Amino acid sequence: MLYIPMNSFGNKFKVEIFGESHGQCVGVTLDGVPAGIAMSVEDFSIDVDRRRPSSKGTTSRKESDIPVFLSGVYDDHTNGNPLTIIFKNENTRSQDYKNLSKHYRPSHIDFVASCKYGQFADLRGGGAFSGRLTLPLVAAGVVAKKILQKQLERTLEFNSNIISVGGVPFGQHEQLLGDAMKNGDSLGGIIECSVNGLPVGLGEPFFDSIESVLSHLLFAIPAVKGVEFGAGFHAASMKGSEHNDPIISHDGKTKTNNAGGVVGGITNGNQLVFRVVVKPTASISRGQMTWNDDTGKVESLRVKGRHDSCIALRAPVVVESAAAIGLAQFVL
Repeated sequence: MLYIPMNSFGNKFKVEIFGESHGQCVGVTLDGVPAGIAMSVEDFSIDVDRRRPSSKGTTSRKESDIPVFLSGVYDDHTNGNPLTIIFKNENTRSQDYKNLSKHYRPSHIDFVASCKYGQFADLRGGGAFSGRLTLPLVAAGVVAKKILQKQLERTLEFNSNIISVGGVPFGQHEQLLGDAMKNGDSLGGIIECSVNGLPVGLGEPFFDSIESVLSHLLFAIPAVKGVEFGAGFHAASMKGSEHNDPIISHDGKTKTNNAGGVVGGITNGNQLVFRVVVKPTASISRGQMTWNDDTGKVESLRVKGRHDSCIALRAPVVVESAAAIGLAQFVL
């Protein structure tokens, strides 16, 4: 059976990512970008730097991550044509992944990709499934924020922060992370993102609700396993009188914000608030018993390569970028 991959999202603002972790490059093509938006390499530096590995618990792989415009930009402004941006891969060690096409990492893509794509599966560094592909998502987020500013004629305030790592509050996680790294293990985390300045009325009921569209994008981020808006899962233990957000002004401002800024799938003018759960990194150096197709039995595997001990540490800007991409769909 011929399989045709679908790696695009959106209609009015269409985002298509491409590339593999150890291929020549990763990149994104954006269709629907209005003409006349100022666009330079420097515009990407802040968010790209936020994604870089730098703190304890992040990968030792270092890339320059300089955006290259292949199309869609003329005279430092978008020209209305599809905007294609690439980032070259310059620091790869593909030999670390040679054995994974048969000796599968637990909770990683190796087994599934081998079944789906057969001998053509590219598992070097995780291939097209790698967190490396969050870089073009961040680039798309930079452009999306510019679209939001142009269409809304205001600058939205995005804030994304890690609120917990390994089940403890962020800032109290250092010892836990150090122990995990020492033992060749990994940790997960929770990220909270908020957006201030959204108007009332973005979103549609049911299939194109704000929650539906943003969740689609957020779950596209590798390692995200849960999403909640406002009070989220805690709402199940609240009474209606506790969860309801009383309106206290003519512009819809509410006393509380358990709805997270969304009612009936539509923004209500209050702060948009949501959280995502990021699982522990699947690639760990600690020995694990897992199936080996070459020998036909379960054997010990020690994963090589350079991996984040806690992916969540680099994910806030990716979560923020996904939100910007989703919101750009609505303002266009």
